[in-house]
Amino acid sequence: MNEAQMKKRTKDFAKEIINLCRKLPNNREGRLIGDQIFRSGTSAASNYRAACRARSTAEFISKLSIVEEEADETLFWLEIIDEMKIFKNVALDTLMKENDEIIAIIVASIKTARKNK
Repeated sequence: MNEAQMKKRTKDFAKEIINLCRKLPNNREGRLIGDQIFRSGTSAASNYRAACRARSTAEFISKLSIVEEEADETLFWLEIIDEMKIFKNVALDTLMKENDEIIAIIVASIKTARKNK
């Protein structure tokens, strides 16, 4: 997967997270969880873009590590939504799968960058 494809993939994922947030219940838990997953789910995409503009390998690895952290937090909130049965449909399972794949790609990219450093 090249840089442009990954930018698109993370941006599309961010848009799906935004759509999910729009469907969360308008109560205390829905708003609080929505705020958290909105932040982490969109941050992974914006930080990936920042990584692509890194001025050094060390900065690239650092930015990708932020992407990994934000994507992992997003997975946590997706799991909470699922386990607490706040929202359940096929889209949630699809989002969790996509999130897992993004994390795997980022981890592999970090390992490759460290090896090539």
